[in-house]
Amino acid sequence: MKEEDEGPPNRELYALLHISPEASDEEIRKAYRQWAQVYHPDKYQAPHMKDIATENFQRICEAYEILTDETKRQIYDIYGMEGLTSGLELGPKLNKAEELKEELERLKKRKEQEKVSAHFRPSGTILASMSLPHFLHGDGFMRGMAMRSEVQSQISKRNTLAIAGNLEVDGNAGGGAATAVFRHQMSSVSSVEVMASAGLHALIGIQSTRHLTLHSTATMGIAMSLRDGSLNLTNVWTRQLSDTASGTIQLGLGRESSIAVGWQKKAERMSASGEVKFGTGSFGASAHYTHRFSSKSHGRIAGRVGSTNLEIEVGGGRKISNFSTVRMLYTIGIQGIFWKFELHRGGQKLVVPILLTRHWNPGFATGALIIPTSIYFLLKKFVFKPYYRKREKQKVLENMEKTSAQVREARAAAEKAQQLLKNVANRKTARQSERDGLVITKAVYGNRKALKKIDEPTEATDESSSQIIDVTLPLNFLVNDSGQLKLHEGVKKSGIMGFCDPCPGEPKQLYVEYTYGGRRYEVVVDDYGELLIPQEAHRI
Repeated sequence: MKEEDEGPPNRELYALLHISPEASDEEIRKAYRQWAQVYHPDKYQAPHMKDIATENFQRICEAYEILTDETKRQIYDIYGMEGLTSGLELGPKLNKAEELKEELERLKKRKEQEKVSAHFRPSGTILASMSLPHFLHGDGFMRGMAMRSEVQSQISKRNTLAIAGNLEVDGNAGGGAATAVFRHQMSSVSSVEVMASAGLHALIGIQSTRHLTLHSTATMGIAMSLRDGSLNLTNVWTRQLSDTASGTIQLGLGRESSIAVGWQKKAERMSASGEVKFGTGSFGASAHYTHRFSSKSHGRIAGRVGSTNLEIEVGGGRKISNFSTVRMLYTIGIQGIFWKFELHRGGQKLVVPILLTRHWNPGFATGALIIPTSIYFLLKKFVFKPYYRKREKQKVLENMEKTSAQVREARAAAEKAQQLLKNVANRKTARQSERDGLVITKAVYGNRKALKKIDEPTEATDESSSQIIDVTLPLNFLVNDSGQLKLHEGVKKSGIMGFCDPCPGEPKQLYVEYTYGGRRYEVVVDDYGELLIPQEAHRI
């Protein structure tokens, strides 16, 4: 089962009254009066209708009581109904906003303490280098191995301590180092770091970072080698070029002086970077481009050229779980032809480069690229996709079974609420039809995938139809006298009167077909997205 789309929490009461989370007390009172006119029990004579009205009127009253009380509204906005029922003493003991916030934070920390510690972040990399030529000559498959591990801890509000260690073995040679970095946040715009390293590259150093402007940052550092006493000075200037791009200039002065100019861009569907570096005894340039085909898969191409390097790298990766990603890359250059396999999980990384050959052979190079690529796509089509579809379907069915009672109860409540909205909604629809105004002809809310199948009779099943709910009537009720309908951003739509959540835990959308001025329109909006109709952009 997929996780439900993330959105602002604790907004159901705002949806119930059909108001914005920023609504004023006057707007809340106005909305309450409007809904009270619809759901007041005294308006109905039939016993079953009076019972339905009483139930929904109590919901409206509860929402009004909470949202018009400053303290209760603050608790609800931060922690939802759970905060209101958690036993806080809302009286003289918590009569100040600061005291209230401290108490709420204490409760929140206590609940999250067993789940995760936000002040302890481990990360690490294991690199296992292998060689096919060595193996064929009887020298073993493993060429070398390197390991690096780091633990970063937030020891106070302004201080961070990171401890790292690395070991490396290549053939019969090896080495290691241990590093400690202490970082102090001096102010909101500046920080200082003190670093010490022992082992293969023993040194001590200090560097300071400062935000010069809103878009510019400068870092200056000095490090001294404990082996020969040599000094190395570094200066880095970073400039935000746009919302998604930044540029960097780095100057290093020491035994190997150099200057480097870099550029990075990161957007929703792609990321790219490039760097050109000139040193006293070397030159190098590199670039990479990654494109995200979907939320789970991506492709990558990279290249490096310089005085000691010339290679190109292509490949791709796929997200196999919420925390894990696998990637396979193909590299060809002056050092040989390689396959590289990577596994990323949380802050841990496993990298396995395999040297296939050090000799340039066009046929071998082509086969090394085409054969694994073809195998991957065949496995993806005939093995992986069917497996994941079956597993996803099974999880959905399990979730439906687990929440079936909850959904049945919610559907029944929504149907009852719609019964009381029916007469007013029909009058509004008739009035809008007479003036060629806004009429909702079809509206369904529910599972994103199920919505895509509503117009495909061959694909429609009881399973998909059970994950959506018809909300045409409540939306017609919400159309105002000016012939407009607005659903506020940041408010989950399942909380609207006459709606319910037909598939808890699944990402949901709202699909709407409507007519206005004799023309047909349609629109799809995400669960927490704003809906404002009519709009010319929705015209069919």
